[in-house]
Amino acid sequence: MRRGLALVLVLIVAAVAVSVGGLLVMWAILGRGPSVPSSASLVLRLSGDPVEGGGEGIAQLLPGDREPSVRSIVENIRKAKADRRVRALVVAPVGLGSPYAAKLQEIRDAILDFRRSGKPAIGYLEDGSQDAYYLATACNRIYLMPTSPLQLTGEASYELFLRGTLDKIGAYPDMLHVGQYKTAVNQLTEKTFTPAHREMAESLNRDRFEQLVTAIADARGKSEDEVRALIDEGPYLPEAAIEAGLVDGLAYEDELGDKAQIPMGRGRQLQLREYSGVSPRSVGLGGGPRIAVLYATGTIVSGRSGYDPMNGQMVGSSTLAESISRIDRDPSIRAVVLRIDSPGGSAIASDVIWRDLVRLRDAKPERPLVASMSDLAASGGYYIAMAAPHIVAQPGTLTGSIGIFGGKVALGGTYNKLGANIESVTAGRHADIYSPVRPFDDEERAKLGEQLQAFYDQFVEKVAASRKVTPERVDEVAQGRVWTGRQAKQVGLVDELGGLRRAIEVAKQRAKIAADQEVELVTYPPRRSFYDILTSPFGAGVPDAMERAGLSLWAASLGIRDTRAVGIVTAPATLFRAGEPLALMPFALLAR
Repeated sequence: MRRGLALVLVLIVAAVAVSVGGLLVMWAILGRGPSVPSSASLVLRLSGDPVEGGGEGIAQLLPGDREPSVRSIVENIRKAKADRRVRALVVAPVGLGSPYAAKLQEIRDAILDFRRSGKPAIGYLEDGSQDAYYLATACNRIYLMPTSPLQLTGEASYELFLRGTLDKIGAYPDMLHVGQYKTAVNQLTEKTFTPAHREMAESLNRDRFEQLVTAIADARGKSEDEVRALIDEGPYLPEAAIEAGLVDGLAYEDELGDKAQIPMGRGRQLQLREYSGVSPRSVGLGGGPRIAVLYATGTIVSGRSGYDPMNGQMVGSSTLAESISRIDRDPSIRAVVLRIDSPGGSAIASDVIWRDLVRLRDAKPERPLVASMSDLAASGGYYIAMAAPHIVAQPGTLTGSIGIFGGKVALGGTYNKLGANIESVTAGRHADIYSPVRPFDDEERAKLGEQLQAFYDQFVEKVAASRKVTPERVDEVAQGRVWTGRQAKQVGLVDELGGLRRAIEVAKQRAKIAADQEVELVTYPPRRSFYDILTSPFGAGVPDAMERAGLSLWAASLGIRDTRAVGIVTAPATLFRAGEPLALMPFALLAR
């Protein structure tokens, strides 16, 4: 018996020793970083929709290529700018999947900055989509694949209205909202645009179109009137795109090295994934004072953060509160940048996060808080941004939507059509105010309206205090209206235009860190542990996630690029408590 036990212990110790040895060998191999030739080109093969703040949930464990984060892409371009071994940057976008503009603008700004080194940036378009072309206009030269048309056509958006469908199935959307432009409810209550809804949609599209025109005109040396005329003639066959001066030549990828005069032969191409292993410090970047980058990515909910297949990432108030507390306790953190990519969500959870951020801001005035907006920072997303004295947004960021809505969809008629009947037993005058069967009565509707108006008034007052203007002035630009970042700057809702790097520069300045001083960026919330992912692959507080994955597939089958546009219909029933007031922006089904 003793011999057997001893043998088992010896085998366990041996197994542990072998495992540790293997890990040390792997660490030694990986720790060296990739081998970079003395003359190479960094190739950015961008596809899908770049994420903010890293992956979430079980996707972190899956093998194969995952979409890189915006920050990873930008930091690697910045690293390549300083790396003497990298002689050129090749931007090869294909199948870009975001209906929004700000993340592309962030990457585009990084490409323009790369060119300040004197090294060339070459755009290579395999699919010729408008998003891909917009990104490629940051490059010195653009090459189009000989068989690919250039799909330059302008901006279009499509809105989904479900009132007719709900009428057919006997469902009644009993929704209230504060703000004539708070149009999230219109997807349920209307069959077409209201005048205010159409006005806002046209304004957003027009501004996005003008941003596209300006970018192309600056890049291709044309007047804006010329570019507008060229867009009206699109799409273009490859040869016609050259004649119009929109691209510089046609080439297959294997011809790119010779035509663009850049190193693209065997062993001369660096892919983004492998180049990510190069230490920033090896090229003179990184290190120095620490700045926290706090990510608020996804729909805002109470409780823990998680992932929902229909609505994407969820930012939980409890999870963010933990990170804010950790930042506050860390004396090495010199500044905080709040990075927001959120359409909003629960009004209560947004207020909880706002309060924690205000406390963080006020605890140490010498530790500045700066907000940086990505694609979306609207409604509840803008609410939490108000905690920062300085807000930075991209021209294409969708922000504002200062308004609120609430209500329910009464399904009594639907049950009747199916031969079903629901009876209630109550104790309390308003116990069944959120009955799933019947609409609100007049008294109930008045009570809900009071709640929504009270929150809207508080929202406006907090914006006024943050932006140092009167509540009346805020109300003029609020009313639930969504603005582009460029429009938001004009009406005073943001302070300046730029990306995360610009927000870091502002944070350094306010923290009295020298402009040329490198800093170490510390990410919050930290990535979830292996154990957390295995025990809760989609995060906490996200019910029926796999069920809604079916809705996601259905949305994709209809060609809806942003499944959150459909998720907004199901979110009130699946992500939030009954009767919870929602500070959530409307979603258009955008095609670009």
